[in-house]
Amino acid sequence: MLIVHHLQRSQSERIVWLCEELQIPYELKNYARRKDNLFAPPEYKSLHATGTAPIIQDGSVTLAESAAIAEYILTKYGKGKLVIGPDQPNYAEYLYWFHASNGSFQPSMGLGLIVESSGIPADHLTAQYVKRSREKLLKMLDNRLKENAWLAGDEFTAADVMVVFTLSTMRLFTPYELTGYDGILAYLKRIGDRPGYKSAMEKGDPGFVPIFGAEVPEPLKRQT
Repeated sequence: MLIVHHLQRSQSERIVWLCEELQIPYELKNYARRKDNLFAPPEYKSLHATGTAPIIQDGSVTLAESAAIAEYILTKYGKGKLVIGPDQPNYAEYLYWFHASNGSFQPSMGLGLIVESSGIPADHLTAQYVKRSREKLLKMLDNRLKENAWLAGDEFTAADVMVVFTLSTMRLFTPYELTGYDGILAYLKRIGDRPGYKSAMEKGDPGFVPIFGAEVPEPLKRQT
């Protein structure tokens, strides 16, 4: 059986959510972050050479990287659900938004985390560049969602599953506000109403309230 190793408060929530949306059988194993440094525990890091979330096991296969895992599950178990085929007019849009998550959005937000944790002043040239880059991406996404219910168009797809983490849970690590991005905020409301998303969060991160508001969230903090 497919085993999903989920590091709580991490991008591996995408994989739990994907499985719930597809309604496929899988075994879920949850791992809490270490309290002293918020990293994955040793038993999680030992699962794969990268030591990063997410990780799945399927028979003799052990796979990391969320996009690779999503494609693996969609291809092997999805039965055509949540994907757009090359014969459909919005195929290019689906591909773009599916890969933009890890190709553009997450690196931009991750760079913000590095800048903020390094103590660089907000008015520093580097910090300003990171801020402008993030705002440019958010504006593009906001415009898309003002014109479309979902990223690929009228249909919810795996592209949505990939993107939402950077707009929600990742803000615990690199806090930013969404004030003025009405398209994104309405989109997150639609996401939160999906039974598949609710079920995934209840199973993978019980008790966690999704970060869907406009305000800057309280960052996740280490405990000493």
